[in-house]
Amino acid sequence: MTAHEHSPGSRTSPAGYRHPAYVASLAEFGTPCSLRRSGGRLLIREVDGSADRDAMGPYPLFCCSDWSQLAADLDELRDSVVSVVLVTDPFGEWTIEQLDTAFPDKRVAIKEHFVVKLAPAPLSRVSTHHRRNARHGLRKVDVDLVSDPPSVIDEWVAMYGQLVRRHGIEGLAAFSRASFARQLAVPGMSAFRATEGEAAVGAALWYVDGDVAYWHLAAYSERGYGVDASYALLASAMEHFEAAGVRWLALGAGAGIPADDADGLTRFKAGWATETRTVHLCGRILKPDRYEALSALRGAGAAGFFPAYRSIGGARMPHR
Repeated sequence: MTAHEHSPGSRTSPAGYRHPAYVASLAEFGTPCSLRRSGGRLLIREVDGSADRDAMGPYPLFCCSDWSQLAADLDELRDSVVSVVLVTDPFGEWTIEQLDTAFPDKRVAIKEHFVVKLAPAPLSRVSTHHRRNARHGLRKVDVDLVSDPPSVIDEWVAMYGQLVRRHGIEGLAAFSRASFARQLAVPGMSAFRATEGEAAVGAALWYVDGDVAYWHLAAYSERGYGVDASYALLASAMEHFEAAGVRWLALGAGAGIPADDADGLTRFKAGWATETRTVHLCGRILKPDRYEALSALRGAGAAGFFPAYRSIGGARMPHR
């Protein structure tokens, strides 16, 4: 059984989350590791207080070229890491059977990601509320596709810093300036900038891979929230990508696990979406003895957390 009814077109050259430059942008949090069969990439992390290491998929999604080869890739990590954990690409061409083979220890559907199937006049299927706010925003701000994304690093870091403070984002998702400098240069990056007069009031970063555009991150100034910059940015991106031949937008999910239906981010994304796709959290234990020892040493953690020995003090993810 496939993960979804409509698969995106074939992907050839890696871009966005599949590109080695993306996982390299997260190198502050682990050593990048390439999986030779599947074309995926992981981050190898030290396990504090031990000589052990484990692996995680890049934030926010693990993407690869051949999911049927992922189990064999993970077999080759048996001597080097205790466990592997990742979140699946909603547009990955995987099957449940392939996931269960690669991850016999943990597979749970954690969120429904909102997606948009682009077609002529894509805004015609957006909710009335969102169309009204988009019109209001576009009367207040100008939205442009940035020709050189790395050139907006200063503006972006300043606005994202406000987002971090506003929502108490910690850990990997707080991102350093150096990480953002690398992210903005990854092949497939499309950056949209909203301005009011000369002032930047919002920006949205996307990664285009084949015929899917993934909404990576967005941030706004205080003024940006008041002039509906978020609606103007997404409406403009939707029209741009449809004209460019992109077939799908991947908007991600709301805040929390599972996502809270009452959350403002959930309502925002749902108003644009044409459907949802399930993403799974997948985990595999490669060294059972060390996994049990580390988990026992650190005590019982949050129920269902994987890996169990990392369950104390999770980091909050950004509101995209």
